[in-house]
Amino acid sequence: MTLWIKDPLAILAGGAERGVVVDGGRIVECVARGAEPTTPCTAVFDASRHVVLPGLINTHHHFYQTLTRATPAALDRELFPWLRALYPIWARLTPEALDAAVTVAMAELLLSGCTTTTDHHYVFPAGLEAAIDTEIAAARRLGIRVVVTRGSMNLSQRDGGLPPDSVVQDEDTILADSERLIARYHDASPAAMVQVALAPCSPFSVTTSLMAATAALAERTGVRLHTHLAETADEEAFCLAKFGRRPLDYLESAGWLNDRTWLAHGIHFDAGEIARLAKAGTCVTHCPCSNQILASGTCPVCEMEQAGMNVGLGVDGSASNNASNMIQEVRAAFLLQRGRYGVEKVSHTDALRWATQGSAACIGRPELGRIAPGMQADLALFTLDELRFSGALDPIAALVVCGAHTADRVMVAGRWVVENGAIPGLDMAALIRRHTDAAKALHAG
Repeated sequence: MTLWIKDPLAILAGGAERGVVVDGGRIVECVARGAEPTTPCTAVFDASRHVVLPGLINTHHHFYQTLTRATPAALDRELFPWLRALYPIWARLTPEALDAAVTVAMAELLLSGCTTTTDHHYVFPAGLEAAIDTEIAAARRLGIRVVVTRGSMNLSQRDGGLPPDSVVQDEDTILADSERLIARYHDASPAAMVQVALAPCSPFSVTTSLMAATAALAERTGVRLHTHLAETADEEAFCLAKFGRRPLDYLESAGWLNDRTWLAHGIHFDAGEIARLAKAGTCVTHCPCSNQILASGTCPVCEMEQAGMNVGLGVDGSASNNASNMIQEVRAAFLLQRGRYGVEKVSHTDALRWATQGSAACIGRPELGRIAPGMQADLALFTLDELRFSGALDPIAALVVCGAHTADRVMVAGRWVVENGAIPGLDMAALIRRHTDAAKALHAG
């Protein structure tokens, strides 16, 4: 089927006022104002009620944490005590609970206009060794594009790290499973629906040996690298005390300062470090909601972009954000960064760019994040029929400043995966029951 998405109310693309033509999972034509498609079309979708965006791209998340939203023991805590409160609960994860958790996370993302998501899964208690396989199976069921990152922790409390002994693995086990996942699932093609990246968790939960070995494996296999870095002042103090160097110096010493790496948070970098990151081609994911809830600080996005860095957006874990909603994350980034830099330096289009082109750069997917011929047909369509939009005159701005929450339609690789605000074939009530039961059982122990 060659589909003309015709005459949108607005579209975030130049020269596409009359919409786009989709064929074979790609955008093959943008139709300018006053023109007709030159491509023969076999179907037409009337988009006159819809604002069309490139599919939003989530570049940092922890799916399993949907099971520990608003956990009383973790409320009103900064990162380190927050983690200490939650690790014992996460240590009880089961395969069934994880499947419910990842399905909820990906469904919530899809409904918010997200077409590609990463996930950083680093908790592997006994019995959960196939966690990444579970995530990929769920993504295939829902039709969302994924970059799953094989996370890891091998520096536990007995070694001077933060996580309990029961959720870490040894280096040989981690590297062997990383190789298995890359060989089985990683697709390097531009149309890839599943890719694998490698993601040791953080300086306070991973040995330098594992960091260096993971970097070498990523270089050998051609996959990307991801980790948390410069999120809190506590992390900086930990690195200085344990390694005698700041987080970025530690990262560089392990062979990670390169254009294969994207980092979550990046709050506590100084001007010289930002320049080094830009020169290396390393990207950063801004996580505004999580950073505000944990009071970690604010990512210096404008300084990073001025230095030449690419900055993406991530919802982060649902235990720190407590949501998996990408269009809401766009609004949060817009408000937080405008509050920091002022109205002349941050606009709604900047925030949308971070969630699309910037995020695509983070994960090394230049075929995503824009509406143009040759790009993958990943699109998010929103309507302005809700009360919150009444009276709005700029449709694209309205999505951000008026607080859009749910997409009406979402397309991934040329296929509708959300229709009329719902995911076809997904029994949402049953999923909520299953997920709620799993969360209660996890907390009960």
